Amino acid sequence: MYNILVCDDEKDIVSALEIYLRSEGYTVFPAYNGKEALDVLKREEIHLVLLDLMMPVMDGMSAMVEIRGQSNVPVILLTAKSEDTDKVLGLNVGADDYITKPFNPVELLARVRSQLRRYMQLGGTVAKKERFMIGGIELDDVTKEITLDGDAVSLTRTEYDILKLLMEHPGRVFSPREIYEAVWKDASLGTENTVAVHIRHLREKIEYNPAEPRYLKVVWGRGYKMEAHEGGRNIL
Repeated sequence: MYNILVCDDEKDIVSALEIYLRSEGYTVFPAYNGKEALDVLKREEIHLVLLDLMMPVMDGMSAMVEIRGQSNVPVILLTAKSEDTDKVLGLNVGADDYITKPFNPVELLARVRSQLRRYMQLGGTVAKKERFMIGGIELDDVTKEITLDGDAVSLTRTEYDILKLLMEHPGRVFSPREIYEAVWKDASLGTENTVAVHIRHLREKIEYNPAEPRYLKVVWGRGYKMEAHEGGRNIL
């Protein structure tokens, strides 16, 4: 099911929205000002935002501008009847819809479903990065080319997909099961050895000394990860 960010400085409204949305199976992430909303968007995969306009610390309009700078996630504004000018401005800066307080729960849920349906039909997602760099390893997801300190590296499709997964999430530990399900797109049953073999082959191609890897590290008992910062260079 989908993740929805609800941002309003009135906690009673956030609580009410959580009840309505969770009753429909959605996962809800609450926030109480624009800054908190942006923090949630950085941490979580959000599929839709319900955003109040008038809030302390950072108002909804400022947050809307920031959101559009990093994501095309649908945003529904929560507005008061007196905020007609702000509604128009919000739509002009990238909001997808608005609903006026006090809102009808049935109408709210219908608008949420409509925006989510359109978003997913259009392949909506946070804009994906196309080029990654960790230390001397560079992955170009457009050309599908890998280089190590400027030299081309030849990987199989599976090795490429594993490397991309790990480089997309530097520092995060993936279990063999998570890697298998993400790369093979199938349920993992007794696949730990399969993943281990591909990791070994991948290390032989991207590590100068596979026995003492600089990049692709094992976290014993948990899985594998790419070091987040290696050689003083960050992911792009």
